[in-house]
Amino acid sequence: MQLRQLDGGVYVAPQISVSDIPALKAQGIRAIICNRPDGESGDQPGFEEIEQAARAAGIEARYLPVVSGKVSDESAVEFGSALDEMPGPVLAYCRSGMRSATLWALSQAGRRQPADLLAAAKGAGHDIGGVVRRIVNGGRTPTDTGDASFDIVIVGGGAAGIAVAASLLGRVKDQSIAIIEPADVHYYQPGWTMVGGGVFQPQETAKVMGGLIPKGVRWIKAAVAAFEPKDSAVLLDGCRVVKYRRLVVCPGLKLDWHKVEGLVETLGRNGVTSNYRYDLAPYTWELVQKTRRGRAIFTQPPMPIKCAGAPQKAMYLSCDAWHRAGALKDIDVHFCNAGGVLFGVKEYVPALMEYVRKYDASLDFFHNLIAIDGPGRRATFEVKAPDTEPSTVEMDFDMIHVCPPQTAPDFIRVSALADQAGWVDVDQATLRHKQWDNIWSLGDVMNAPNAKTAAAARKQAPVVAENIAADIAGRSATAQYDGYGSCPLTVERGKIVLAEFGYGGKLLPSFPKWLVDGTRPTRTAWLLKERILPPIYWRGMLKGHEWMAKPEKLAVDA
Repeated sequence: MQLRQLDGGVYVAPQISVSDIPALKAQGIRAIICNRPDGESGDQPGFEEIEQAARAAGIEARYLPVVSGKVSDESAVEFGSALDEMPGPVLAYCRSGMRSATLWALSQAGRRQPADLLAAAKGAGHDIGGVVRRIVNGGRTPTDTGDASFDIVIVGGGAAGIAVAASLLGRVKDQSIAIIEPADVHYYQPGWTMVGGGVFQPQETAKVMGGLIPKGVRWIKAAVAAFEPKDSAVLLDGCRVVKYRRLVVCPGLKLDWHKVEGLVETLGRNGVTSNYRYDLAPYTWELVQKTRRGRAIFTQPPMPIKCAGAPQKAMYLSCDAWHRAGALKDIDVHFCNAGGVLFGVKEYVPALMEYVRKYDASLDFFHNLIAIDGPGRRATFEVKAPDTEPSTVEMDFDMIHVCPPQTAPDFIRVSALADQAGWVDVDQATLRHKQWDNIWSLGDVMNAPNAKTAAAARKQAPVVAENIAADIAGRSATAQYDGYGSCPLTVERGKIVLAEFGYGGKLLPSFPKWLVDGTRPTRTAWLLKERILPPIYWRGMLKGHEWMAKPEKLAVDA
C-alpha cells in the first residue's frame, strides 16, 4: 500500500485491500473514498468489503465511482463535498490513484492556484496536465475557449522578452507576434544596486510597459497559468487560451521572500532591506546613511540567483560610503554566503579580496539565512560546512541586506517544459527546448549553466531570434550562445571589477585589456555601468539594436 499525500488532510493510493485497513487506522486515516467502480478488474475487492472493514475499524467510507478517463465536472464537485463533509485525514483510492488525484485537483481548483495543484499531484506521482485547462477554469470544462492565435508567442515582458521580440522583428516578416506580460511597469533591475548605493534615483530604473512593447507586437496583459505544449497552447488566468506556432519562454525568476521565516513581515523596516525590490532599494541607501555603528549583515542564498554578484555589490557600496564618512571602523560587516566561495570565477577573486580586506568584512561561508526577527534585530542562519554537522547560528544586526532565495515561477516548475530541477530544459547552444522543437527559452528560467544576468539576456535574444528565423525558413539552427554573462562588481563608488565570462568560467572580455582589465577595479568600467549601459539597455537592447551582441555562428562538427 502506497499512501501519497496531496495536502495536509488528503492522501491518494492505488487499490487498497481489506488487509490494509488496520494499517490505515494506525496511520490516522479517518475516512476513505473509493473512486474505482466495482468490477473494473477481476482481482479487485468490492467496495462493500472495504466499507465493512473500514466501519468496523471506525473509519467512514464513501463510494464515488468514476470510469477511467471520464472524470466529470459533477464528480469533482461531489468529491469536494465529500472532503468537506467527512472527517480527515481522508484517503481516496482508485486503480492507480490517478483518478482520485484528478478529482481532488478539480475540486480544489477554485480555492488554490493551478500551479500549487499541479505540483501537489506531481509530488504524489501523478501528472494531471491533461486537465490543466479545467483546473485553470475553476474545475469546470470550458465551453468557449475564445482562442487567440499567433505565429510567435513570447511569455514574459522583461529584458529577455522585449529584446527577443525586437530582434525577431528585424529578421522575420509577415509573422504575428504577441508578448504575454501582466505587469504595467518594466524595470531596469541592474540599476537597483546603484539606487541602493545612492548613485541612481529609483525612477530612473522604471518605465511604462506599454511604451516599451515594440510596435507591431501585440501585448496580452495577463498572467500565464499553465502550458499545453502538445496542443501548442498557453493557458492564461481565467482560462483564456493563446495558441502559437512557436513559443519563447522568458518570464524571469520568482523571488521567494516567504522562504525566510519572518522576512516578509519586516521588509522595509527594522533595518531590513533588499536591493532586489524597486521599493526597497531606496531604503538600503537610507540605512547606509543612518548607520554609523553596530553590525551590518549582507546575505546571499543558495544558487542560482539573479546576478550572483549583486549581494556583495551592496556590501561594497555600503562599506565605501561608511569609509568615506569615517564610520567604517565602528561597523562590524559580515557577508553571509550560503555558498563556499566569494565569486564563482576565480580570476576575479583576488581583486575582490583586496576590498574585503580594505573594508575589514568577515566572510561567513556556508551560512544560509532561514529566519529573521525584525523587531528583535536578530537573524538565524543554517550553517552547512563540508565535513561538519549542520548547525544554526544567530546574529544580531543593526542593518541587514537580504538577497531572497530564488526559483523558477510556479507555472514553469510544474509544467511539461521543465527539467527535474524545475527549469526550462533547453540545448545550451541553440536555446531550443530539448523535447518540444517549436519552443525556445532565454533569460533566467532556462537551465543552461550560465550566469543569470541582463547582459546574458542581451546576448541570448539575437541567438533565439536568429534560430527562430532559420526555423521559419525551414533551416536548422544557425546561431549559438556561448554562455556569456557579465557582472559589473561595484567595489567602490567610481570603480568596478568588470567580470565577463561564459560557460565553464571562460573569460570573455568585451574590451582589450589596455582599455578595461576586467580582473582589476577600473574607473572605465564604472563609467560603463553608470553612463553607458543604461542607454544601451533602453535604446539599444530593447529596440533590437544588437550592439556588441551579434549572434555567433553555430559550430558544426566536421
